[in-house]
Amino acid sequence: MTEERRALYPEIEPYETGMLDVGEGHSLYIERVGTPGAKPAVFLHGGPGGGMAPSHRRQWDPARYDVVLFDQRGCGKSLPFAEIEHNDTWRTVADMERLRMHCGFEKWQVFGGSWGSTLALAYAQKHPERVAELILRGVFLARKREKTWLYSYGASEIMAEQWDQFTGLIPEEERGDLVKAYYARLTSDDEATKLAAAKEWSLWEGHVATLLPNPSLLEDFADPSKAVPFARICARYFLEDFFLEESQLLNDAGAIADIPGIIVQGRHDICTPPGAAWALKKAWPKGDLWIVDDAGHAASEPGIVDGLLRATDHFAGGSA
Repeated sequence: MTEERRALYPEIEPYETGMLDVGEGHSLYIERVGTPGAKPAVFLHGGPGGGMAPSHRRQWDPARYDVVLFDQRGCGKSLPFAEIEHNDTWRTVADMERLRMHCGFEKWQVFGGSWGSTLALAYAQKHPERVAELILRGVFLARKREKTWLYSYGASEIMAEQWDQFTGLIPEEERGDLVKAYYARLTSDDEATKLAAAKEWSLWEGHVATLLPNPSLLEDFADPSKAVPFARICARYFLEDFFLEESQLLNDAGAIADIPGIIVQGRHDICTPPGAAWALKKAWPKGDLWIVDDAGHAASEPGIVDGLLRATDHFAGGSA
């Protein structure tokens, strides 16, 4: 008999919200949910340039966890909006340490999907003594092959008509470097140019996020309040190779050798294909890889939700 899949925990409101000044003109919006004093965890949203959503609060048992969620620099309710200056991987890692100390946690569970998995690995390799365990979804290691797959050749062969829509905004002579071409438009002083580019960039990411078409998700991705920070910050990070050396997160996997973890990976993930999760698993023996055979990339897909909740329950002392 097939075991019934888990669904998100019931809707929950934060027991505390606020802003954390991290310097250089940036302030981060923070939420805390669950039970004060329970098992600490931190949620890292995707992007770069995404943000929190109410559903993100519901991935942990609120009776057993004290979860911190925050909008990264330039994202969501953090200020300044859509800011790309003083915004990079290692500044965000430092922001996480400030946040951990602000909350008074000695160690915490680090939970991140997509770009959030990249950030989780960077943080864990920099501060392994502060990580109780890692829960990762849709692993992205920011290697050249993964960047090429998403913005040059690979995903383009699977989502062919959506790729034509995405590239159609850019003149043919500029299509040899789509990230550079989009970044020029996303940083334009012309508001219409910037909004058009943000919408197409964000929609492309939305199309590759789910196994089956999801109109409501695409509508959400096209919302300018989300598309602008997402596209601007994401393009900047791609242009700068995510501020990482090639294969850095794999090469430095020894730093997390003693940290237990679970990777939840969709078999049909077009955005971050399973090859990266498998490469990480081989370099990180304490990381368990759970492949979801009927899922793509998005955290909202039923099989991914089920895996993530089983992972958080497992580390809270329950069964997986």
